[in-house]
Amino acid sequence: MERLVRCWYRPCPWRYLLAPVSLLFFLAVWLRRLAYRAGWLRAERLPVPVVVIGNIAVGGTGKTPLTIWLVEQLRQAGWRPGIVGRGYGGQRKGVAPATPDSDPRDVGDEPVLLAQRTGCPVWIGRRRADAARQLLAFHPEVDVILADDGLQHYALARDVELIVVDGERGFGNGWLLPAGPLREPQSRLDSVDAVIVNGGRPLPDIRPPQFAMALVGRRFWKLGQPDRTVEADFFAGRAVQAFAGIGNPNRFFQALAALGIRAETHALPDHYRYRPEDLPSATLLMTEKDAVKCSTFQPADAWALRIDAEVEAGLKHIILEKIGSSHGRQTA
Repeated sequence: MERLVRCWYRPCPWRYLLAPVSLLFFLAVWLRRLAYRAGWLRAERLPVPVVVIGNIAVGGTGKTPLTIWLVEQLRQAGWRPGIVGRGYGGQRKGVAPATPDSDPRDVGDEPVLLAQRTGCPVWIGRRRADAARQLLAFHPEVDVILADDGLQHYALARDVELIVVDGERGFGNGWLLPAGPLREPQSRLDSVDAVIVNGGRPLPDIRPPQFAMALVGRRFWKLGQPDRTVEADFFAGRAVQAFAGIGNPNRFFQALAALGIRAETHALPDHYRYRPEDLPSATLLMTEKDAVKCSTFQPADAWALRIDAEVEAGLKHIILEKIGSSHGRQTA
């Protein structure tokens, strides 16, 4: 798999062998979207507005930090958000809540992290509409739903679509899976409400407004003692090992280097399920998503870097205007 991913982002003859499969994938994607647009398949409309946060490329782009940022912005404007997701990496088959104390092996790591960071209701389910209905039944105060990683889940009708793009990696070779990293063609960007570019340069020649996003992290919290926080200079002179089981581990390692931390790095697959024997007896640095997966055994000297999204001005206004007008509510 690692060899295939490398082919997505650098010249590689292997992609030509996979081109016929990518063509079949494109036809399946096109027919499925056509079925929903033509009404052959029905998208369920919820009684509250729905904001979808997604991407068209596989791998980490920064959707989770953006979702946390959106929760904060909506609350400031007087909305009461809830979050639904698929629960990737979890074993749960049906609809279920994800709480700050949930086992990530059951409901997935990202839902648990979202519950911890936002404090708002989070539910998971293969069908996002089912999860959202259950969320609303248990939390009638919720008046807006955020669908994390739900762009391709057309069974859930949406009022706002946001695409997050890794500004450094972009769209790789521009091909669809499996010859390239794309879930949908790049033309999909033209139909969304906004494109958020996480680092890197602005995208050329796209129709919707785009906004720059930066992921900022300066403080670390200790696993098992989340109230204890330190800054980067705390690790000066220490032998540090960094672990990242996320979509783009190098982004985390680069963030540590920018903070002046020299670490021995360990890149693991996205949603990697940690075991105690995976981690050495050393000072460990990891992402918050990795920290969630280590919560059941909590290494003695492990620290997680808190990451927050900083988004260019204007996106909040677009979202509030769209969800307010579609549900008869004045924007703040």
